[in-house]
Amino acid sequence: MNTRRNFIKQSSIIGLAGMVNPLGALPVISEKTESKWADGSRLIVSVSMQFEAGGQPIHAESPFPQNMQPGYKDLPAETWYEYGFKEGIPRMLDNWDMLGIKVTSHMVGSAVIKNPSLAKEIVNRGHEAAAHGMNWSSQYNLSYEEEKKFIKDGVDAIKAATGFNPVGYNANWLRRGENTLKILQELGFKYHIDDLSRDEPFIIQVNNKDFAVVPYTLRNNDILLIEGKHFSVDQFFNQVKAEFDQLYQESKVKRRQMSISFHDRIGGTPQMVKVTADLIKYMQGHNGVTFKRKDEIAAIALKDKSTIRE
Repeated sequence: MNTRRNFIKQSSIIGLAGMVNPLGALPVISEKTESKWADGSRLIVSVSMQFEAGGQPIHAESPFPQNMQPGYKDLPAETWYEYGFKEGIPRMLDNWDMLGIKVTSHMVGSAVIKNPSLAKEIVNRGHEAAAHGMNWSSQYNLSYEEEKKFIKDGVDAIKAATGFNPVGYNANWLRRGENTLKILQELGFKYHIDDLSRDEPFIIQVNNKDFAVVPYTLRNNDILLIEGKHFSVDQFFNQVKAEFDQLYQESKVKRRQMSISFHDRIGGTPQMVKVTADLIKYMQGHNGVTFKRKDEIAAIALKDKSTIRE
């Protein structure tokens, strides 16, 4: 903990470190292309850091067999989730600082209530706090008023702990309901990510107003690849790198955004943090690649008249 606090205090040193090419002797690609992003970026990479641990329900999915008898706590599974806020997020925060990037943290309200100081630290270190519901549960089956309260309670928990007013939303397993977007617009949100249909942001009309979609992906998601498919870190590296290489090539002629997602108890393990650093350093060696929070991407999309509209 002291190391982390000292790291925060050395903000000027961190800022300078972010200016150094982390690839050292590796060549920086200098291929010239016309930027398709209003801010001059060629390819924007968006990193998500899910803050869910502590907000999971009883007998939530875990690496352990789901064969416990009813009425008993799954004690080892609980410690697996505890790793997310005790080790995972703190380690990832130090990694983002070392790499000089800012990310979006989708926060479950009940997880924030249990660990408010960690939520506040995420924001204090320059990252975006986005809403992820009040509890780790479905909302698509709620009534309009129930869902609105579910979302607002999560927002209020984040604001109380961090002072940050979330403008972005992510539903549990992306499963929003028919009323979700209307509710988000009413509550002052600017964008949501529960959409897999494009590799660039776009604008839709909600309540006759512009609303941004900053697309998500399952292809670069640690919970799907590491926990779901049981990829090794080498396989994770190669899959995400292949995605980046293709999108970078396409970005010569069209606007491209790449999304990568990490969960507190998975992406925050030592091996995943190491391979993540290697991936990001590789990406940073390419001209025109920038890393942005999703609220920044949404703001660019909403302002740019050339953004796709649906």
